[in-house]
Amino acid sequence: MDAGKTKNSVFFYGWIIVAIGVLALIVSNGLSIGGIPVFYKFVQGDLVASGAVPPDKIQSVYGLAPALTFLLAGFLSPVAGFLLQRFNARLMMLIGCFILGSGLLIYSQAASPIMVYSAHILLGASLGFVGVLVSTVLVSNWFVKKRGLALGIVLTGTSFGGAIIPQISTPLIQGYGWRTAMMLISLIIWVILLPAVIFLVKNRPEDLGLLPDGQEPIIEPADRPAKPVSVEGVSLAEAIATPVFWLFSFCAALIFYAIFVVSQQLNLYLQGTKIGFTPQQASNVQSLLFILSVAGKFFFGWLADRFPGNRVMLISACTMFLATLFFLYFNATTVYFFAVLFGLNYGGTFVLLQLLVADYFGIKEYGKILGVVTVVETVGGALGTFLTGKIADANGGDYTQAFYGITVVVGLAFVLVILLNLFLNHIRRPFWLLPMIFTPLIGALVGVIGGPVLNEVGRVVLGANIVNLVLPAIVLGLIIGAGVGIWSGLSVKKAMAA
Repeated sequence: MDAGKTKNSVFFYGWIIVAIGVLALIVSNGLSIGGIPVFYKFVQGDLVASGAVPPDKIQSVYGLAPALTFLLAGFLSPVAGFLLQRFNARLMMLIGCFILGSGLLIYSQAASPIMVYSAHILLGASLGFVGVLVSTVLVSNWFVKKRGLALGIVLTGTSFGGAIIPQISTPLIQGYGWRTAMMLISLIIWVILLPAVIFLVKNRPEDLGLLPDGQEPIIEPADRPAKPVSVEGVSLAEAIATPVFWLFSFCAALIFYAIFVVSQQLNLYLQGTKIGFTPQQASNVQSLLFILSVAGKFFFGWLADRFPGNRVMLISACTMFLATLFFLYFNATTVYFFAVLFGLNYGGTFVLLQLLVADYFGIKEYGKILGVVTVVETVGGALGTFLTGKIADANGGDYTQAFYGITVVVGLAFVLVILLNLFLNHIRRPFWLLPMIFTPLIGALVGVIGGPVLNEVGRVVLGANIVNLVLPAIVLGLIIGAGVGIWSGLSVKKAMAA
């Protein structure tokens, strides 16, 4: 090739990276979030039958357990964003595979709430290493012009996992019992995902002498110095001091409240007395929802490459809100109308949230900023399953009233999306007090969820409920959040003064 000229590659290796990203999310999200709920009813039956959990507390156990998965995944996201700037994605994905496999092994032997919680903690930890953030950052390294399409394809993996894993797991559970089925399904990690990561993952196109989107590098004359590559965007410190960051993050938290409750507890709702679905029928609805979310991710990713992401998000959030209105008239028929509308826009909002981080803040510290946004949306999702389980137990195991809350939450998210569209240009200016205001609130919410876990650990270790640790956990969360907020705010103030 002549010096100074470029040519398009016949096949761009970035699409192999996209394929590995899809596979990683099918396995990791499918086994830890999207597909795991088909096991819940059977694990609940064993825990109640053995006397490990009273019948009037079992829904709370399965409100808290998935909340732990989501919390760990979210709080490890900033760590993953930090590590990705120092270590290659392949190493992190390998660690994630081993954590995920270990979590499922422990889960298959669960005979008490503490073992269930421990397994869910490991499932959540695995997502920090082989979940959405790592795959998103990896693919973003390989694409610029086609980033919307590439991310839309990759993020379909979370949906395919939720569609495929239930259809494999349910017959295995019915044939071999849930414990053996869980061990068998975990073989996907060791036999398929692990070898693919070892042999195929490359961190950046530069590792193969390529540039993003498939263009080969320009070969300059030997005596001409290479031009530095400029990276556009703001730093994490600059981002968290802007109103748009917090408005966007709280919008994401509300959306994930709905997404996580539906993905984790809709299966239990459908098998309750009100709807009365069999395990296979409930599994089919869940698979339908996740399959349709694949179409939503493709469609809205495609739209976001052609129209402003803000406007596309407005359409998706509006339609998601309309879908939740079916909860007001939920029955064996309307559940399918809900699954169609919510599934499409679950996929749409999911991919758009990843894209809007890059649109709002650039890619200079994309991994770090996305990691912190993920923490906030994680608190929303975890709080959702936690409260939903509590409300269901208070209503004799019925999820009807708990799911009314989803309609309210998505309505609030839609309002925030409208505000982002109307006032985006007016809320970009940094204000150093913002981290000090909001991080203590997030810390307190984490304490609300973490307190019951500490109570359960104390009960198992000490054999009795010695003290209620919820209030101390909230206070500790406030203190840690305040410390982080003060440090962040002062750092931003110093940077602004400079």
